[in-house]
Amino acid sequence: MKCPFCSYRDSRVIDSRAVEEGCSIRRRRECPNCGKRFTTYEKYEETPLVVSKKDGRRELFDGKKLLAGLLKACEKRPVPYEKIKEIADSIERELRMSADAEIPSAQIGELVMKYLEQTDQIAYVRFASVYRQFADVRNFMQELERIMQKSKDAK
Repeated sequence: MKCPFCSYRDSRVIDSRAVEEGCSIRRRRECPNCGKRFTTYEKYEETPLVVSKKDGRRELFDGKKLLAGLLKACEKRPVPYEKIKEIADSIERELRMSADAEIPSAQIGELVMKYLEQTDQIAYVRFASVYRQFADVRNFMQELERIMQKSKDAK
């Protein structure tokens, strides 16, 4: 590894430890030329996920967009940020575990709704109303009745 300070072409590893739940390695290095220390991170290279939209467009999967959508749905709800981040990570992990390099946006939406329904029903209804594009109050009420029936059945 080239030293960022003096551009010497070598460095030695002083310390290594796993970070991000073992998904990457943090290494402290020292340059034998100038003696300065610096940190590097080693990660495995992920295959890019492509999202195919309803209108036919394709774009790279963006975990930040997923997290932003979850945050919007959970706005002013008693759902901790850590839980929202955990949901986003779980959804991304599920998508990456599928053998498909191209994921329909509908699949992502359904996963979001599955996790939100288990976490906070109000956040779920907020997301569903936008995602399913409820045309009127009747559609909205049908979804509420479905949730209420599911709650009764669970008891």
